[in-house]
Amino acid sequence: MSSVRSFPKISKVRTFVIEGVGSGGDYHNVAGEHWLVGSKIATPMSGYEAYRKSRTSWGINVLGSFCVEIESSDGTKGFATGFGGPPACWLVHEHFERFLIGADPRDTNNLFEQMYRASMFYGRKGLPVAVISVIDLAIWDLLGKIRNEPVYKLIGGATRERLWFYCTGPEPTAAKSMGFTAAKVPLPYSPGEGPEGMRKNIAFLTKHREDVGPDYPLRVDCYMSLNVPYTIELVEKCKHLNIDWWEECLSPDDSDGFELLKRAHPTIKFTTGEHEYSRYGFRKLIEGRNIDILQPDIMWVGGLTELLKISAMASAYDIPVVPHASGPYSYHFVVSQANSPFHEYLSNSPDGKSVIPVFGNLFTNEPIPSKGYVDVKDLDRPGFGLEINPQARLIDAFSILRPGPAKALKEKIEEETEESA
Repeated sequence: MSSVRSFPKISKVRTFVIEGVGSGGDYHNVAGEHWLVGSKIATPMSGYEAYRKSRTSWGINVLGSFCVEIESSDGTKGFATGFGGPPACWLVHEHFERFLIGADPRDTNNLFEQMYRASMFYGRKGLPVAVISVIDLAIWDLLGKIRNEPVYKLIGGATRERLWFYCTGPEPTAAKSMGFTAAKVPLPYSPGEGPEGMRKNIAFLTKHREDVGPDYPLRVDCYMSLNVPYTIELVEKCKHLNIDWWEECLSPDDSDGFELLKRAHPTIKFTTGEHEYSRYGFRKLIEGRNIDILQPDIMWVGGLTELLKISAMASAYDIPVVPHASGPYSYHFVVSQANSPFHEYLSNSPDGKSVIPVFGNLFTNEPIPSKGYVDVKDLDRPGFGLEINPQARLIDAFSILRPGPAKALKEKIEEETEESA
């Protein structure tokens, strides 16, 4: 009887932060004039006047991007980016690395469970799960490279030949002219801005509906900024605008609130999930059947390993999964899933009117939509198919986490004396 061939084990883990802005997996770590941070956008902090003008004022970009490189015993390297900055690098090396070194990278389920359960006492959601996500994506990239196959072929293969996109940005007319199937705009005003804010929201959406015409799908991103009564009222007053869906209206912790929204507006589509974590976080959203589309972010939710489980649960309830942003990592997921009909393109250009790579200049060959789509054959490269830009400003986190010891005061004085002599 022939035996299976031996498979490389994980031998090294490295992490990096990225110098400057506009590159890597933190979507919001961009220059101040960028529409993502410089526009009037309703947020959970909009109830405080001092923090309404810019999302950077309350720290949306405080963590920054980071990257994980996982090397196997045969020298193959997997690589992925996400958000988390130096704190994420610290978690990788001081906690999660112990589960990785010497492990078989094919054991993705076991590796996720160990990292998730070991961090449960301080994690479950937020940064720890986002860090696990990037580790998981780097492992999948490594597996694809070892096997010389694109990731989507490792998780079931293609369900279509072309991946279509809608565009999130400030100008729906630009999205329409570029060939995107639909446009989504951020809502500008929150309940804290009173009746005048409500009127301005309606005027804002009315203008965009007039600009794109009556039939082009127009969607609204509320970024966790509303509450149940305000949402019910706003949706009622905008019914004539034929809004295709209302996204993330409520706090992620108010899952019961979506039942009230659906009861008030049973024929209106509500979506959420961008800021939810793991299959446990999505279980109640799926079982309640009050959400029409789930929108997990593969770089935050637990990585590809956990997203596949969420998708399986959702498919049993016929709930589509349309991931939030996340670039090529999610492209491979979506093309492999029958219940993921299309993808989001989060406009990364400063004015939101053109198509550029989601991860900035981190990679030299990131596939981007043209005329609203990407052909699946464009994903046919090993792993996630992304090549690191030699000019990317990566900083090895080792020097940040373990700086060299400071020189003794006596030595410093002697050096200064010699220099002045």
